Amino acid sequence: METVAVHNAANAPSQSPERTHNRPRNAGMELDLSWVLDARVNLSATERRIASLPGRRTVKKDAQAAWLLKAVTCIDLTTLNGDDTPERVKRLCAKAMNPVRADLLDSLGMSGRSITTGAICVYHRFVATAVEALGDSGIPVAAVSTGFPAGLSPHHLKVKEIEASVADGAKEIDIVITREHVLTGNWTALYEEMKEYRAACGDAHVKAILATGDLKTLRNVARASLVCMMAGADFIKTSTGKEGVNATLAVTLTMLRAIRAYYERTGIKIGYKPAGGISAAKDVLNYQFLMKDELGREWLEPDLFRIGASSLLADIERQLEHHVTGAYSALNRHPIG
Repeated sequence: METVAVHNAANAPSQSPERTHNRPRNAGMELDLSWVLDARVNLSATERRIASLPGRRTVKKDAQAAWLLKAVTCIDLTTLNGDDTPERVKRLCAKAMNPVRADLLDSLGMSGRSITTGAICVYHRFVATAVEALGDSGIPVAAVSTGFPAGLSPHHLKVKEIEASVADGAKEIDIVITREHVLTGNWTALYEEMKEYRAACGDAHVKAILATGDLKTLRNVARASLVCMMAGADFIKTSTGKEGVNATLAVTLTMLRAIRAYYERTGIKIGYKPAGGISAAKDVLNYQFLMKDELGREWLEPDLFRIGASSLLADIERQLEHHVTGAYSALNRHPIG
């Protein structure tokens, strides 16, 4: 089978995964309510920008394969189901360490290159199991916390849950905010809540899940994004994946522009994680294009970009097989856990 040398594709991201966080943490800043309340989103302009994206950006053949391999390194491979078991988590960890079949990597000219997912994301109950299964792979474990997905547990229990996950070895904590604070405009309460979560995480990086489908307006999304970053979030994340509406490109554009504004004000680069409903390879490309357009090439790496997904990986591997062989295989030939 002919090698296609994906790593030389023109204008494609490099394939070396950055599995450790090597940039300054977000220490946060004082709550600036004037900045928060001044935040506005032009809905019609946002919709026009998103509608124009497919026509403005496209990649084909080797370049597309390279972008999809980069997406693999940014996936937080996730299982958050009521019927999760230790064995399922162990299988998911095995897939995270070898997310693309070796024969496909050989055919793509990527033999010997380290391709892993960005992280494994599980409930607190399975953190220790995932840490043990991943061993010295360098892949971090992310724990969903703070009463995920509703975030309505008593506050002191949310903090204890964070501390317990960190103690079990989680290097990243995906917290859920109290949506009530956003919907009632209680920005001070949201700021203080986020600060306490950030403190409880210690050295673990914290991703603030906004549950954007519950926030009603893009203006609320923009304001919540700013407040969480001011309070010390290292990443802002769209959704738990359990809301009626999860990640969308309009929400993504709103959050990316909040990240850009925060960077211009503070010099600190905040990461972004869309989650929920991203299951097709063609869809993840649009998120990558938007990231590069709005924030630049650096935000395509896993220390600043993560994708919360499960079935997405199977579709990416399927598309890569098509690129190599010219034929589509059945989805069940690409199990993820």
